[in-house]
Amino acid sequence: MDARSQQDSPNGDGLRERLPHQASSIEDAKSTVQSLNAAEEEDCKDEKEKKTFGRTPDGTIFTVPQTEDMVSQLLSPTQPKNLSDLIVLAILALLVLMAYILPQSLRVPTFAVVFLFWRACYNVGIGYLLQVQSHHRRLVTWARKSKIFKDPNTTKSPRPRLYNLIKRELEIKIPKDYKFDEAPIEYNTWLVFRRLVDLILMCDFVSYCLFAMVNATHPADERFAMTVLRWLSGLGLIGFNLWVKLDAHRVVKDYAWYWGDFFYLVDQELTFDGVFEMAPHPMYSVGYAGYYGISLLAASYNVLFISIIAHAAQFAFLVLVENPHIEKTYNPPPARKRLSDPAIQDTELDEAPVSQANHVNGAPPLASTAQPSPVHNLLGLRNIDLYRITDTSVILLQVYLFVLGVSTPSTPFYQALFVANAAVWRVWYSIGIGYLLNRQSKKKKWTRHFLKYGESTEEAWRQWKGIYHLSMTMCYASFIAASWKMYSTPTDWGYGLVLLKHVLGGMLIALHSWTAISIYDSLGEFGWFCGDFFFDQAPKLTYSGIYRFLNNPERVIGLAGVWGAALITGSTAIFFLALLSHTLTLAFIQFVERPHMQKLYGRSLRPESGLVRSLKRSLPSPLKQWQGSVDKVYNETVDFVEDFIESSRPKFAAGVGTFVKDSTALFSQYPARITLTRLAPDLAGYDPKDYSIEIEGTPSSALAVSDKASGREGQTARIPAENRSRFKPLMFEYGAPIKVKWTAPLNHSQKDWIGLYMVADNASRDATRVASAGRWVATNEGAYDNVTSEQGIISSDVRVSGAQRKDGESTDFLQGEMEFSGDKLWWTQGVFEFRYHHNGKHNVMAISRPFEVRIGRFDEDDVEVDSNGLIRGAVENALLPIIRNCFDRDPDIAPNTVEQAYGSLVERDGKYAKRVVFAVHQMFGIEFAPEVVQADGNVKNLAWRICNAKKVLAPYSMSSSKGTATPMDSKY
Repeated sequence: MDARSQQDSPNGDGLRERLPHQASSIEDAKSTVQSLNAAEEEDCKDEKEKKTFGRTPDGTIFTVPQTEDMVSQLLSPTQPKNLSDLIVLAILALLVLMAYILPQSLRVPTFAVVFLFWRACYNVGIGYLLQVQSHHRRLVTWARKSKIFKDPNTTKSPRPRLYNLIKRELEIKIPKDYKFDEAPIEYNTWLVFRRLVDLILMCDFVSYCLFAMVNATHPADERFAMTVLRWLSGLGLIGFNLWVKLDAHRVVKDYAWYWGDFFYLVDQELTFDGVFEMAPHPMYSVGYAGYYGISLLAASYNVLFISIIAHAAQFAFLVLVENPHIEKTYNPPPARKRLSDPAIQDTELDEAPVSQANHVNGAPPLASTAQPSPVHNLLGLRNIDLYRITDTSVILLQVYLFVLGVSTPSTPFYQALFVANAAVWRVWYSIGIGYLLNRQSKKKKWTRHFLKYGESTEEAWRQWKGIYHLSMTMCYASFIAASWKMYSTPTDWGYGLVLLKHVLGGMLIALHSWTAISIYDSLGEFGWFCGDFFFDQAPKLTYSGIYRFLNNPERVIGLAGVWGAALITGSTAIFFLALLSHTLTLAFIQFVERPHMQKLYGRSLRPESGLVRSLKRSLPSPLKQWQGSVDKVYNETVDFVEDFIESSRPKFAAGVGTFVKDSTALFSQYPARITLTRLAPDLAGYDPKDYSIEIEGTPSSALAVSDKASGREGQTARIPAENRSRFKPLMFEYGAPIKVKWTAPLNHSQKDWIGLYMVADNASRDATRVASAGRWVATNEGAYDNVTSEQGIISSDVRVSGAQRKDGESTDFLQGEMEFSGDKLWWTQGVFEFRYHHNGKHNVMAISRPFEVRIGRFDEDDVEVDSNGLIRGAVENALLPIIRNCFDRDPDIAPNTVEQAYGSLVERDGKYAKRVVFAVHQMFGIEFAPEVVQADGNVKNLAWRICNAKKVLAPYSMSSSKGTATPMDSKY
């Protein structure tokens, strides 16, 4: 390799010297950044001398300078200070001064308001900024439009003083590897953003500490031993919190600490060890242990309750802001492989078996691959189906149990009765269900029973799910009823530890619920109902979700709720009921689940969980040796007990169960909401006659047009109406993109926009009175702060000579073109129109011709049958274009043939399946659940299901074309 080629190599020093560098593509930028960061790791440099390389969304590669953490740059005397640091320190000093000068009676409410204000700035304010940056890159767009990073010496900058101030502030803080004028705008925007974050986070923490100080007290009747225990526990939690924060910062650095991946990306291999093996999202979960430690030191319920509020707000921030961005950035749906040679692609598609279709929720494939897998989940409120005997039985039994609990007196007799009922259900759920699973694991006894009567393995699986679900639900419902019977409302909430017990009990119940949701998210219905006991399909063991940290969450935190109930009730009976539940759960794991897992997965089982591995690494050497000896004795004891039980032949089993709450929440983010305002003075100088809109779309099928004649009209209306003009009504295909061509005068506003509405939604033709709900496109790029407003623009402001005008005028005009597709369409039938709006408001300048979106009904009488006399092929051909439209004609998810599998995004985003089931319902009169579309995985399977449903429903349907006869079964 010559010198020149080495300099231009992605890993060569030449590229590092020429950074920032614009890569040819996003993929090239990603691979280059990975190579550069990997080379830095291989050089074994000191941590402070290592360079980090990042890339912007447009593919610009640059060096990410070293930055200091928030506390060091504010408080360390060795770090340079700038104006923003002084402002933050001044505000902190003001807060401390307030704690001393305020009257005693005003300190608590004042600092409660102050802390809640800064907490709202954190979770609501920063959350909003991060969300608009994630979805629309709005912070970078604001910076670009305001030109605050543009050098006034080279370009016309509207704010030269602000430019000089920001440049001086940032370059003081980063003296190495950073030049303000050369850094990408994304990185500069992030640096300004993190200064705001420093202010909010520091004020949030200091105001919380001051709130704890003004609330601090010493209980009058507290014993010395309790005081020592309280302080040791509080200091221990604070120390643990400090270690969590420091260890987390060691792993993620300032880049993730300040949400850098919302602005730019650093592609490198990170080892998520230490605290990241102990708990999910440690900075937001166990990272708040210090709040509860401070609450213990303050001995104040006010501090405890405000700590719980702050922690809950942080979890909301995680769920609503961070998790969606993490999912979008680091876990996008894999793109479907597409070959460049159409012939090869068609060959592979023809050879692909139908059984390769995806199955969601872990649903097992049928024994016969000619039929798709049915999907009818049990868990979750959305899956309750009163037509299903299992759901009806579960609801009736629970209602019966709780009615008895409320209507009967809480006498010792009834209390004992309810506790005994809960114990019986727990024994059945653990030992009874455990015995059935043990027999199924060793001899397939459950499956054999159904095969004996000619049933399938799928029927055995469905029946098993029913009995397991009923047993689990009644086990916990009976425990709740028993707890209700044993509970009595405290007469004095302030006496002793009464209130604290209720708070801790509620937190344990919340932990139990979160654990159940996390287990279900990781396992799905297939794993939740022990599907690997029933289907031998070469299972793959994965440790994701909560199982990344714990091998068996049910061992401890999976039953936290029963101990929470025991703590709240203060009942000895409930305590022993909780102890029974926990003991039987451990027995189930040891004697039923563990042997089956070892038989099924063998050596792929992980011997230690991430939490255990992390704790062992942190132990001192003598404790490690002692712990190894204890493990050896424990393993030998367990082996002896297992051998003894096996030789004596009694069969013990136990079960594990948890509460189930529906955890799926779908957050659909529309591109924007347009506020409803109208300023008539803006319209001066604009003539609506100079504006126009023309539309083009895919015409609907002939069946949709013929559906207008239903035979329900009067005698004269059944004859097609005579058309005395060239006007033809517009009728477009469901979900097909619609092109909009607009014209406007030369002086039209750059903030003009066009929205799509139902005709019946607006009574006025001069102003739009309803929100666009995201169904709008700007006429010009760069006019709005969100990028989604520009999605669909094809051309803008193309000047056209007035000689081409058809209205008799001679003035030149501008024209443009845009396309409405995907989320910018209405996914229903109806009559719609486009409206051209002026200057970002709702004043209407032009309205398109109304058009109708209609789905034609499939008529089996008018289609051709195949050689076998079946119409399944016709159903497939009718479905394919509709499904392609429902999937936005996206090449990554929309199928090209009836056998090609859907893209993986269909499983992740339920909107696509909901579009399909609506279309199927309109076309064929068959109503499916969205999960059916996801499980079928391709058009061929869905067509089979439609034909099968039509065949099953044939004896109960009446066809107007066949009089009182029913459709022919043979055609399906």
